[in-house]
Order: sequence, then C-alpha cells, then structure tokens
Amino acid sequence: MTITITPAASERMRQFLAGTPNAAGVRFGVKRTGCSGFGYVVDLADALDSDDQLVNVDGVPLIVDSKSLSLVDGTVIDFQRQGLNASFVFHNPNATGECGCGESFTVG
Repeated sequence: MTITITPAASERMRQFLAGTPNAAGVRFGVKRTGCSGFGYVVDLADALDSDDQLVNVDGVPLIVDSKSLSLVDGTVIDFQRQGLNASFVFHNPNATGECGCGESFTVG
C-alpha cells in the first residue's frame, strides 16, 4: 500500500498529533456517504483496531482500516488553504468519479 502526504498535509497532521500526544496516529480511510458512494475520513485515532494497518509516512503514523485499504491505495493527501477555508484534499487514482460538490467519490 502506498499513500503520499504532501509537506503541507504532513505539517497539519503533525500539529494535530502534537495537540493530542496520546493519539495512536491519524486515521485515514473511507466511509459510505454522499451522492457518489464514498467519503474520506481523516481523524485522530486513540488506538489501533484489530483490522487496522499502521503505516509510517514521512514520520506521520497513518492508520488505515482493512476495508479502506484498496480504496485509498495510491492516494496523495494534500492540505490547502483558500481564503478563510482550509481542508485536506485527496488525489485518489482509484476514484472514477466525484459528486458535484467534491465531498464524495465513486470507485469503478
């Protein structure tokens, strides 16, 4: 499994982890949602679940559950600021389509 984190995303994740020193890492995955089928999940994880895989990406511990692995393999995670808005942005080679608002995606 390969996931890439841009320097901006890495910095933001490190800020979150520094604010919660007991966190096991950053959980990254997908859940069924939205009009296209899947939405991304990025959150701090308190612990690893039995079906989780821990991947160290540039010193950031990423935790990915087994159901999300094939859907996020190859994804590049970026963090972008536009005016007053800031968010993680995902470039996923597995996505075959996205909804109009960009909140969810489809896998072929």
